[in-house]
Amino acid sequence: MKGEEKKRMGMSLKSKGGGGGGEVIGKGMVTKKWTLLFCLGSFCAGLLFTNRMWTVPEAKEIIRRTDVGEDKIKLLAGDCGSKTIDRKRRPRDVLGEVSKTHDVIQTLDKTISNLEMELAAARAAQESILSGSPVSENVKVTGSSGRKKYFMVVGINTAFSSRKRRDSVRTTWMPQGEKREKLEKEKGIIIRFVIGHSATSGGILDKAIEAEDRKHGDFMRLDHVEGYLELSAKTKIYFATAVSKWDAEFYIKVDDDVHVNIATLGTTLARHRSKRRLYIGCMKSGPVLAQKGVRYHEPEYWKFGEEGNKYFRHATGQLYAISKDLASYISNNQHVLHKYANEDVSLGAWFIGLDVEHIDDRRLCCGTPPDCEWKAQAGNICVASFDWSCSGICKSAERIRSVHQRCGESENALWNAVF
Repeated sequence: MKGEEKKRMGMSLKSKGGGGGGEVIGKGMVTKKWTLLFCLGSFCAGLLFTNRMWTVPEAKEIIRRTDVGEDKIKLLAGDCGSKTIDRKRRPRDVLGEVSKTHDVIQTLDKTISNLEMELAAARAAQESILSGSPVSENVKVTGSSGRKKYFMVVGINTAFSSRKRRDSVRTTWMPQGEKREKLEKEKGIIIRFVIGHSATSGGILDKAIEAEDRKHGDFMRLDHVEGYLELSAKTKIYFATAVSKWDAEFYIKVDDDVHVNIATLGTTLARHRSKRRLYIGCMKSGPVLAQKGVRYHEPEYWKFGEEGNKYFRHATGQLYAISKDLASYISNNQHVLHKYANEDVSLGAWFIGLDVEHIDDRRLCCGTPPDCEWKAQAGNICVASFDWSCSGICKSAERIRSVHQRCGESENALWNAVF
C-alpha cells in the first residue's frame, strides 16, 4: 500500500511540473530530512559528551537575592533620610561636633609639644649627670633624674671691665658668703655672675676673673669668647649651661647695672608655676634700625619687611625669665637657633612658632627714683629698676646703693618669703 501511494504522488508531480523537475524536488526533500536528523543527532551527542545541562535557578534563590537587594536599598534610603533629617533638625549639634574635634586636635598638639619639652628636659638632665653638676644638700631631689631641684637660677650678665659694677651689686641686692649659701639651701635660689673667656685664653683678663672668683665664689664661667657683638651667642650658651648645671623651675638673665628685689622676683615667678612654657619680662616692639653706625643696628633688617618696620614682641634685655622647658629647648637646639645682632631680639625669635605664653609685667622694668620709690611706698614693690635712657642704671656703680636704699625690699622679706 505504501509503495502504491508513493507511485501516485510521483505521477501527480510529473503531471504538474514535468519528469525532470519532479525528480529534483523529491531528492531535495529527502536531503533536508537527513540534514535535520543529523543536526539533532549531533546536538544530543554533544550534550552526552560534555555531561552538562542548563539548569534554571531555583525560585527561592531569586526571591532571596531580590529581598537582600530591597533591604539594601531600604537601608541606604533610610540612612540618607535620617542624615538629611538630622542635618535639618540639629545643625547646632553638627557644629558642636566640629568644635569638639577641633578641641581634640589642639589637645593632641599640646600633648605632643609637652612630650617634646619633657624629652628635652630629660636630655639636659642626663647631660648634667654625666658632666657632674654642682648641687646643694638641703634642696629637694627630683624623682626621675636624681638631680637636686632649685627654684630659680639668676644669671647676672657681666664683662671683664665691670668689676666696680659687680662689687656694687654684691653690696646691695646680692647676698654674699654664708647668706648666699643659705639662700641656695633654704630657698633654692642660685645667683651667679656670668662671663666667658677673653680672646687670649689664660691672659691677664681671665686671671683677674679667676682671682675674683676665688675670693667670692660667685662666678659662672662659659665656654664663650666675650664681646659686645656676641651677646646673642652668650645668652644662648648661658641658658644651655645653666640648665645643665642646675635643675630649676625658672632661669633669669639680668644685667649687672640693674637693681633687683630677689624676694619680689621669686613671688612673681611663683604665681606662674603652672605654666610649662613661660616667657616673662617687659614686652616691647622697637623699630628695626637699618642705618649703619647707629646703636642697636640690625644688619639683617631686610628679614623684617619694609624699612621702618618694627620687631615682633619680645622682652627687653635688662631682665627677663623663662621656664625650665624653654631653657631646655634652647639647650637642645642651640646649634640651629639663629642669632640676631641684639640678644633680646634673638631670644624672642627663638620662641616664635612655639606654644609659649608671653607675660608682660611692667614691674620688671621700673624707673629709678622717684618712680620705683613711689611704687614701693604704695605697696607695689618693683622687681627691677633701671634708667631707660642708659639701658640700665646710669653710673650704676655710684648710684645703685641709693636706688637700693629707696626702692629695695627689706632683708627679712627674702628670708620670710615662701615660693
